[in-house]
Amino acid sequence: MPTLRLDDFELYYETSGNGTPLLFIHGLGSSARDWEAQIAAFAKDYFVIAVDLRGHGRSGDPPGPYRITDFSRDINRLLDHLGCGPAHVVGVSLGGGIAFQLALDAPERVRSLVVVNSAPEMILRTPLQKFAIWQRRKLVKWLGLPRFGQILSKKLFPGDPAQAQTFATRFAGNRERPYTDTLNALIGWSIADRLGEIRIPTLILAADQDYTPVDFKRAYTAQMPNAELVVIPDSRHALPMERPEAFNRALAAFLGKPG
Repeated sequence: MPTLRLDDFELYYETSGNGTPLLFIHGLGSSARDWEAQIAAFAKDYFVIAVDLRGHGRSGDPPGPYRITDFSRDINRLLDHLGCGPAHVVGVSLGGGIAFQLALDAPERVRSLVVVNSAPEMILRTPLQKFAIWQRRKLVKWLGLPRFGQILSKKLFPGDPAQAQTFATRFAGNRERPYTDTLNALIGWSIADRLGEIRIPTLILAADQDYTPVDFKRAYTAQMPNAELVVIPDSRHALPMERPEAFNRALAAFLGKPG
């Protein structure tokens, strides 16, 4: 089981294939396992890297609080450890935020950027946004992560009980303290005023039924000089798991473009 020692914890990662590095960063409460369909598809042509973020999956749980810059630094050190050149970096949800941060913290590490159902900030501006975070914290505390995962899975995978159960089973393996520390790391984080600095080729991939509207993603895509938006119809927040074939087609098309 490959791990990298980072100060006070072990960071778990997987690699497969050969070629240009392609790094996958998962979302909150997830792990590298959720990229199985992408690893199988892209390891034929790329050196694929999938990581369990600090506090997730098979990685250790360093003491909090966490910051998004901590996650970005972990990834940077992993790429240094692997000795590979700049990578295509793909992140979903939380992973998309970390990918944004990495592109600014260590631009020499990022060949291109793919941000899936994510945003360049998590500033709670409206009562509805504040209530949603309050509700998530209370549900995790009152119900526990296994029960909360069951509720979440039905929203992410309606009509697909098998996929919902897979997600719920994996989610139940989370630990409450690092899960909450990671959620807290997102709240108040923003790189929105620096989007214009990201000049590498960027794909913003959006599910048409994601939590945040497509128009929001369209607006921030327009602030990056070399970014494009692609919307996958009939899909939700966990797009790479829910619609892997459509997701993989969109990603392959982007990676195959010149430059």
